Amino acid sequence: MRYIKYFVLAVIAVVLISIALGNRQMVTLELMHSDLAALANDLGFTFLTGSIDLPLFVVVFGGVALGLLIGFIWEWIREYKERAAAAAQKREMDRMRREIKRLKADKHEGKDDVLAILDEAS
Repeated sequence: MRYIKYFVLAVIAVVLISIALGNRQMVTLELMHSDLAALANDLGFTFLTGSIDLPLFVVVFGGVALGLLIGFIWEWIREYKERAAAAAQKREMDRMRREIKRLKADKHEGKDDVLAILDEAS
C-alpha cells in the first residue's frame, strides 16, 4: 500500500512539473481593469492600481491553492454547529459518568467490599 501511495505522489509530481514547464511565459496580473485603475488613480486610490508580472504556472497553482484554502475555511466555519454539539454531548456524557460513579458509591456505602464487588458484577 505504501508503494502505491508513493507511485501516485510521483505521478502527481510529474504532472505538476510538466504543467509548470509548459506554462513558463510571463503574464501580468492587474488588481483592477485599466479603465477602473485610471479612475481610481484620479481619485487618489493608487494602491488599487497595482500590477505584477508572474509566470502563468504560479498564477494557476496559486489560484488552486487559494481556492482550497477558502474551501477549507468555509467548511470549518460550516461545521461549527456540529463541533459545538459534539462538545456539549461530551460534557453531558462526562457529567453522567460522574453521576453514575457517585450513585454506585452511595449504593455500596457501608457494605462489605466483597458483596459490593459481587453486586456490581451482576
